[in-house]
Amino acid sequence: MVKIGNIELPDFPFLLAPMEDVSDPPFRRLCKLHGADLMYSEFISSEGLIRDAMKSRKKLDIFDYERPVGIQIFGGDEEAMAMSAKIVETVNPDIVDINFGCPVKKVVSKGAGAGVLKDVDLMVRLTKAVVNSTHLPVTVKTRLGWDVETINIEEVSLRLQDAGIKALTIHARTRSQMYKGEADWEYISKIKQNPNIEIPIFGNGDIDSPEKALEYRQKYACDGMMIGRAAIGYPWIFNEIKHFFETGEKLPEPTISDRLLAVKQHAEWSAEWKGERLGLIEMRQHYSNYFRGISHFKEFKSKFLQVLSLEEFYQLLEETEAFYKNKIEI
Repeated sequence: MVKIGNIELPDFPFLLAPMEDVSDPPFRRLCKLHGADLMYSEFISSEGLIRDAMKSRKKLDIFDYERPVGIQIFGGDEEAMAMSAKIVETVNPDIVDINFGCPVKKVVSKGAGAGVLKDVDLMVRLTKAVVNSTHLPVTVKTRLGWDVETINIEEVSLRLQDAGIKALTIHARTRSQMYKGEADWEYISKIKQNPNIEIPIFGNGDIDSPEKALEYRQKYACDGMMIGRAAIGYPWIFNEIKHFFETGEKLPEPTISDRLLAVKQHAEWSAEWKGERLGLIEMRQHYSNYFRGISHFKEFKSKFLQVLSLEEFYQLLEETEAFYKNKIEI
């Protein structure tokens, strides 16, 4: 069993990464259904929360069926981070997570996300501000360092542990790498070998198959894994990895019917949460991901992108299923 404060997780848990415009409640619910053990919200601006910005507030929505769930905040000001942690606490998540890893320019330029990697003292002060303002366990997600010349993750890990965090997720790339090149998990292994590290260390970066998950687990000895991009359009990856760990066998790939069911659930939950029209508009980014590599989906994609009511959506699902059923039978 892995513990984050008083939160108990299975032995070697799988975490869903906080992804902007992706890790909303409908998507989290789908990943939970397919084996994710711990959810994180999209990252939320501490300044936005304090200003009561509607977009930031909406991201605080969490539901009992997705627990345990953490809400992730980011910012570069101690007072704002402390205040936003108190606001987060009012919706009663299980965990408060701090983002020190987002590499996007608009976040970094404000001295937040991966921008804090340039100033470890500030990172520690921001972390203490959050830890001291909430009774909830605080976790952090970060990267190896700003660039290859300034990799400082070993120092960061110890100092954040001393500041009071209960778990650390490391995306094994530098900020300058963004999402390119290979993630270097050797640093995660070094941290796990440090006798002074007592908190769970979760690895993140490049886990996109059961085989790779098992190889990295054996090679780098982390306490669990966070999966992000590989789960987009493919929530089955969590159970596929777990099944492979337990049996050494791969589950069959999801069928067309499996994919259509996932799309249906995702769209229904999206419509329920955001309203029918907006929910279906925001589903548009997901359709291609669910049918990646499936022949002839282009013929249906444009139709899915035009759907604005659940009634039309259900008709199109039936039409799509009938098309593929006939193709298989032929």
